[in-house]
Amino acid sequence: MIQSSELILNPDGSVYHLNLRPEHIAHDIIFVGDQNRVEKITQFFDSIEYSAQKREFKTQTGIYKGKRISVVSTGIGPDNIDIVLNELDALVNIDLKTREPKEKLTSLNIIRIGTSGSLQEDIPVDSFVMSKFGLGLDNMLRSYLIDDVSITEMEDAFVKHTNWDPKKGKPYVTQCSEKLEKLIESDRIFKGITATAGGFYGPQGRVLRLNIQDEELNNKMDNFSFNETKITNLEMETAAIYGLSALLGHNALSLNAIIANRASGTFSADPYKAVDELIAYTLNKLAINK
Repeated sequence: MIQSSELILNPDGSVYHLNLRPEHIAHDIIFVGDQNRVEKITQFFDSIEYSAQKREFKTQTGIYKGKRISVVSTGIGPDNIDIVLNELDALVNIDLKTREPKEKLTSLNIIRIGTSGSLQEDIPVDSFVMSKFGLGLDNMLRSYLIDDVSITEMEDAFVKHTNWDPKKGKPYVTQCSEKLEKLIESDRIFKGITATAGGFYGPQGRVLRLNIQDEELNNKMDNFSFNETKITNLEMETAAIYGLSALLGHNALSLNAIIANRASGTFSADPYKAVDELIAYTLNKLAINK
């Protein structure tokens, strides 16, 4: 039995942070970072059956073209992903009354929809990027036993290419769900490696008043390639989503609408249109997967 100090429940039986019970979530879930983006997706739903929010974690579950879908805001960073994915898994794979894992496990389909800037000149604004791989610079996943889901060869190649300081911990590489990759892919979507940082400023190479450990890291990342696959963008969630999903037996995919291109110095003339197109495209792909 899982002790109450390890799996914390609210007085109404809901999981501690998400404030959800098992009946509140669908098996197809869309992640967004910002709680205000939840309704940018559910505005397309035919109906909404449940809404809840606690802290930055907002959830709405409803029906889109006959498909039951939940949208969950995760907030920022891999630490929040650790909370969200473990609690979602508990909702479907742990009996919350007996506090014991279920014999028959459920696999969730999780798709993250976000915005990002491209690091490569050949990925134009208003295009979509699918994260074939997540490159974690954050160390969060190293708290778990990840050897069976990490790609050591790519990790070692990145460490060598960047002359990575071992005091920062070894980066990890995880892969998207092949099932969701096949469902979502199209000619409009670019594929690559998404780097996941544990912070927004220093960990992503931004300098305000503090010097950073490696001022050339971003340039090294721009030039990194493994089996002709390059780093397409830099954010704060994807690698953690991929790693925890793989460990827990869920399918995960991360998609970004590219609203800026750092290499060319361009920015989308209508970033909201690009995001809405990605949302509609993803919802329609999920709706036909019945």
